[in-house]
Amino acid sequence: QVQLVESGGRLVQAGDSLRLSCTASGRSLNSNGMGWFRQAPEREREFVATSNWDGGRQYFADFVKGRFAISRDNTKNTVWLQMNSLSPEDTAVYFCAADKGPFGSTSQSDYIYWGQGTQVTVSS
Repeated sequence: QVQLVESGGRLVQAGDSLRLSCTASGRSLNSNGMGWFRQAPEREREFVATSNWDGGRQYFADFVKGRFAISRDNTKNTVWLQMNSLSPEDTAVYFCAADKGPFGSTSQSDYIYWGQGTQVTVSS
């Protein structure tokens, strides 16, 4: 059984940076695209960033505006989301997920494994 465990979320101030981690266990996800999504209170879960299987191709939501980076180390079965210049609008639970294929996707329906999420709170 595949498990994804996110970590790194916490309370930060506006303008701060934060790096979220997501580690997979159960089997290797080296051939899978990976993605990050978030869900703010009373809002739908939304796409944040995705990486293909080797990290060579990435795609970000428009609201990221160059502030976030996604990276992965397949030897560690881990993917990271580096978030810079955080604002209160970034407050949400952040989820990582594994794509059913190698390319990554912006669509939640393409993801077959999900973590439980990590809370990021940005104070003004």
